This record gives sequence, structure tokens and C-alpha cells, in this order.
Amino acid sequence: MKKKMISLCAVFVLLAAFLSLLARSGTVATSGDTGNLNQADSAWVSIAAALVMLMTPALGFFYGGLVRQKNIVSTIMQCLIIFAISTAVWTMWGYSLAFGPSLGGFVGKLKHVFLHGVGAAPDGVYAETIPGSLFFFFQLKFAAITPALIIGAFAERIRFRSLIVFIVLWTTIVYAPAAHWVWGAGGWLRDLGALDFAGGTVVHVLAGVSALGSAMVIGRRNGGHHAGRPSNVPFVILGAALLWFGWFGFNAGSALSMNAVAVNALVTTNIAAAFAALSWMAVDWTLWGKPSATGAATGAVCGLVAITPAAGFVDSTAALVMGVLVGMICSFTVVLLDRTGLDDTLDVFACHGVGGIFGAIATGVFAQTFINPAGANGLLYGNPKLVLIQLAAVIATAVWGFVMSIVLLKVIDWTMGLRVTPEEEELGLDLSQHGEVAYSTD
Repeated sequence: MKKKMISLCAVFVLLAAFLSLLARSGTVATSGDTGNLNQADSAWVSIAAALVMLMTPALGFFYGGLVRQKNIVSTIMQCLIIFAISTAVWTMWGYSLAFGPSLGGFVGKLKHVFLHGVGAAPDGVYAETIPGSLFFFFQLKFAAITPALIIGAFAERIRFRSLIVFIVLWTTIVYAPAAHWVWGAGGWLRDLGALDFAGGTVVHVLAGVSALGSAMVIGRRNGGHHAGRPSNVPFVILGAALLWFGWFGFNAGSALSMNAVAVNALVTTNIAAAFAALSWMAVDWTLWGKPSATGAATGAVCGLVAITPAAGFVDSTAALVMGVLVGMICSFTVVLLDRTGLDDTLDVFACHGVGGIFGAIATGVFAQTFINPAGANGLLYGNPKLVLIQLAAVIATAVWGFVMSIVLLKVIDWTMGLRVTPEEEELGLDLSQHGEVAYSTD
């Protein structure tokens, strides 16, 4: 197995070298006319990108608190290394596949491998007032957080080396084309008129359905899908709070400018998160007799998920309604799925998948050009067609993510194996995969 891993690394290095030579074979245009740069916009998007970077380790704490103590280190480690892997893939070819010149509306051409032609000059296609390299840097954070969301579905039972291979393949084959469909110039869903302000379909629906497929392929944990309770509730709350904070950059930064749309996204993001936390807490209090801290934190995350595609297109009243509804919807979905044999360990599909689907469709209901002239009016503002367009985007993204994730995981399982051994799972991934523990007794 070690020989196979060395061979895979060698192939990866050779491919990187080839693409590097390919990128350098032409004239590297990294500067150019910078006259349209706006310092305020550049400063804001730089800050927003840093905020979004915080979300990946924040997710590690959120997920780490939810798993059993023997798997805390491995869970946080997975989020950390996914950020590094995503940076490598996005730099070498992922960004070009997502935002390069369109190839039939499906994927970008390899024009920007190794950031060829991406530099200080603004990208006139995507962002006219910030450097092209800053747009790359901002989008990198989305490419990093999305696969990190998936790991919650198979927490506590996947081999670390298999995870690394999956992340490289998934980011390249699944995420980059989907990002091109929705956000890339010439992408077929973008041309259809689908709205996704900050990643409702590209990030949350895609990650949620991929998590569902992953849970189905990898199977349940030893001891069943009810194995263990959260080991560290303060970690859960800390992670949720940091996610909430970072999400301001996630959503408001997607305006790519410091303007009224960005401010609207800040306001709607906060409102949706708060009302979803209250909504989930109310459901917990009603059904179980006590308000759960873990439930309130999870509810806030669901509110953030739902408002993501809509943040720059809807007003504060719509955000309130979306927050209240998604808190209840996701909470009930968790209860329903818990009664099945599916072991989506950390309820990724129930929260991100269902929350993202709801948010994308609700965008088709509540969007209005009064908030963002670059968007479209939704159902409540005389355009029922937008709901159908949003539904089409959801279905296309969901089918793509679900099917391709299953295919990739099956191939990895056949070639190198996905799961740790029963003995390693019983010992815990902290020791069996990394040789470390979260809390030393020495």
C-alpha cells in the first residue's frame, strides 16, 4: 500500500510539473492595466477572503466537538489538510477549470493553470475593480470549505490516505465543473438565469448530496448510526460562532465590492442565522423538553446555509422568514433521517443539503431587483419562472454531486480501500491514523 501511495504522489508531482511547463510556455500576463482597481473594494474582498479562510478550521472545531473524543484530532486534522490540498489543486488547475474560458458551458479551459495570466490586473469578466489574483484567492476559500463539509458524513471511519485522494479527485471532477456551471462566464446554469449569490447550490447542495452518497457507500459506524454523543459541546459552540463570523465574509464578500449589496448581505446573513437558531431551539424545547446548545448552534449554521444563495438578492424580511423555516425544516429532517439506517454521522445532508436546497428555491421566491439590479425578481415580485430555474439548478447540481461522488468513492474503495479496519475504528482515528490524542493524561 505504501508503494501505491508513493506512486500516486509521483504521478501527482509529474502532472503538476507538466502543467507548470504548459503554463510557462506562453506569455505570462500577470500585470497589465490596473487603472480600474478600487482600493476600498480590494481591501474589503481581501478581508472577506481572510474571514472565509477562518471557516475551514472553524468547521474543524464544530465537527470535532460533535464526534467522540477518540476522533477529535483526526476530524480537525482532516479540515486542516483539506485546506492545503484544495489550495494546491485550485492553484494548479482547479481555478482554470472553474473560471477559465468556457468549454461548451460545462467546464473551463486550462488557460489559467498555475495561475497563468492571473495577477494584479482586474479580471474584466468576473471582477473589474479588484486584482485577478484576489478573485482567485477569494474563490479558493470556497473550493476549500466545500469538500471539508463532506467529511462529516463519514467521520470516525475513513482512511486518511483515501480521504486525500478523494479530495483531490472530488475538487477537480465534481466541484470545479459545478462552479463553472453556476458562476463561470458561459456556464450553462448561469446562462439559464440561475441565481446563487455565495454558494447555495455550488457549495451546500453539492456538498450535502455528496455527503449523502458518501454515507451510503462507506456504511455505518461500528455500533450503528447512534454511536456516541458530542464529546465537546463548547467546541461545537465555538465552531458555530466562528463559522457565523466567517460567514460575513463568505456572503458579503461575494458582492466583490464594498457597496449596498454587500451591506445587505451582511444584514440578511445575520438575521437568517439568528432566527434559525431560535427556531431550532424552539423545536428542541417543544419535542424534547429542553433547549439544546448543540441544537441552537446547528440551527444557526442551517440559517447561514439557507441565506447563502439569497443574501445579496433578498431583503431582511425574507431573511427572517427563511431563517425561521429552515431551522424547523432541518431539525425535522435530522429526526426523520435518524430513524433510517443511514449513518450520515454529523447530519451533513440534513443541514447543508436540505438547507441549501431550501435556500436556493426560496431565492426564486424572494429575490428582487430592488435589492440587486444584477439579479432577478422572484415569484413574489411577478416572476414565477425564477423558481423553476432555481429548481433546475438544484436538480442538476444534486444529481451531479450525488452520482459522481459515489463513482469516485467506489473506485477508491476498489483500488486502495476506504474504511479503516474494525480494530482501528474501535481504537479511534486519532491514534490509528495520526498517533496522537486530543487530551493527554501525562
